[in-house]
Parts: sequence; structure tokens; C-alpha cells
Amino acid sequence: MTKKLRITVEGKAYDVTVEVLDAGVAAPVAVAAPIAPAPVAAAPAAVAAAPAPKPAAAPVAAGAGDVTSPLAGKVDSVDVKVGQAVKEGENVVTLEAMKMKTYVTATVSGTVKSINVNAGDSVEEGQSLITIG
Repeated sequence: MTKKLRITVEGKAYDVTVEVLDAGVAAPVAVAAPIAPAPVAAAPAAVAAAPAPKPAAAPVAAGAGDVTSPLAGKVDSVDVKVGQAVKEGENVVTLEAMKMKTYVTATVSGTVKSINVNAGDSVEEGQSLITIG
């Protein structure tokens, strides 16, 4: 039997399908009276949650002339510099995801106006990597 579930990890929701292996194995449980929910106690002040990790730089939204990331991954290298002339189809950024390199190419010819990421940055799909004007 399979079951669809939604799992949220670090604020991102993932829809997954799981296979239930022990379906029908559990013994039936008889309940004589309704079960009241257990009271929820506040966490002691001495036990503080670990500080949240420092957020990465906010992704830059894509606009006209932007070359965007085709996938979520890590920037392996930025292969151009601000002010450099590029031609459509020329490699501008190299990404790594799942131990595979992806070469991101210029979508238009022009001059690199800004570089919105650095080597080692994590990027999301659709995030602006560079701007060509």
C-alpha cells in the first residue's frame, strides 16, 4: 500500500509517496473512553533552542537581461567579470548539484553589468546569477 505525504524540511515542503510495509500487522486496540490530549508544558527557560543558522544572502529576483539558475545547487565558479563582453550561448557560471556540473550560458549578447553570486554560494532554481545589459 502506498501513501502520499507532505514533509517540510527547513521551511521547504516536499510531496513524497511512501510504501507502508507493515500494513495490517498491528493488533486492534480497544478504547473504553475518549482519550483527552495530554497537557503541553512550556519548555524550561534553561533549555534554549539552538540559535538559527545565519541566513544566506537573499536570492536576487530575476529581471530583464538576467541569466537565471536552471536548478538548485551550489556555484562552482563564476566564469565572467563585470564589464566583460559576452555572446549568447557563452558559458558564464558553472553550478554543481548532486556531484554533477551544469554550465549556465548567456541568454543574450551584451556586457556583464553585475554578478549576483559568488563561488560557493547555494542558489535556488530561477535565481538571478548575473545581469547582462
